[in-house]
Amino acid sequence: MGAAKIKKGDSVVVLSGKDKGRTGTVLQVQPKDGKIVVEGVNVATRHRKPTQANPQGGIDRIPAPMNISKVAVADKDGKPTRVRFETKDGKKVRVAVKSGETIDG
Repeated sequence: MGAAKIKKGDSVVVLSGKDKGRTGTVLQVQPKDGKIVVEGVNVATRHRKPTQANPQGGIDRIPAPMNISKVAVADKDGKPTRVRFETKDGKKVRVAVKSGETIDG
C-alpha cells in the first residue's frame, strides 16, 4: 500500500451505503484494516447500563469504522474527487484530480 490518499482531518463525502452523500471530517484512519472513522457518519448506538463511573447510563452514539473505499475526498465545491500525487518544489503533495487544486494535508 502506498502513501495515504485520505488523512485525518480531511473533509470527505460518503459514496455508498445508508449515509450516501453525507460529508464529514475524518477522525481516525486505520490503514491496516482499510477502515476509516468519519464524524457523524455510520453512527452506532450503544445502550449503556448505569455504572459507578456513569451513574446515569443512557444511549451512547459513536461513529463506527467504515471501509475506506466508501469515501472520497471532498473538493472545494463539496463534490467527491480522486487524489493523485505530484512533486512540487521537491515535495510530494496531494492533488485533487477534478480541479487540480492542492489538498493541504
